[in-house]
Amino acid sequence: MEKRVLVLNLDHSPVAVVSVQKAIVLTLLEKATVLTAYEFLQIRTIRQTFDYPAVIRLNQYKNIPYRGVLLNRNNLFRRDNGECQYCGSKRHLTVDHVLPRSKGGKTSWTNLVTACNRCNVNKGDKTPEEAGMPLKSNPFKPTLTYFLADYAERHASEWLPFLNIKITQS
Repeated sequence: MEKRVLVLNLDHSPVAVVSVQKAIVLTLLEKATVLTAYEFLQIRTIRQTFDYPAVIRLNQYKNIPYRGVLLNRNNLFRRDNGECQYCGSKRHLTVDHVLPRSKGGKTSWTNLVTACNRCNVNKGDKTPEEAGMPLKSNPFKPTLTYFLADYAERHASEWLPFLNIKITQS
């Protein structure tokens, strides 16, 4: 049971990703409804056979405060597809402040990018414009849905109709 299950709130907004075991418990306790199942996968007991859930919806609305996506190296590298935002290299990656901290740049989603060590050193204490090193893409603050859709494209295509985002493959 290695597949994961997307949990939606009553309003179809994503709230969590859980194990198949947890999803089945929620459905058996009638706290959730299966919206879609993984094709060709089933769970069998002595007396019953269950479809392998892919997406479930809670039967009651749960007020879950949105905390946002945690800003850390791993999530930053995931957002930038694990490549330098200046030259495209995938080796020796570091984190770079687009507007250097010495010039008032903050440590935030919109001011941090993934950079290889060489580009980070070459850029130094300059802005990309001053260094003549344009960014491949502008930094942005990702949402939980963005990361879920990225995961779904690689591992759970059954989730995509329930996520309101389009991700292009590079």
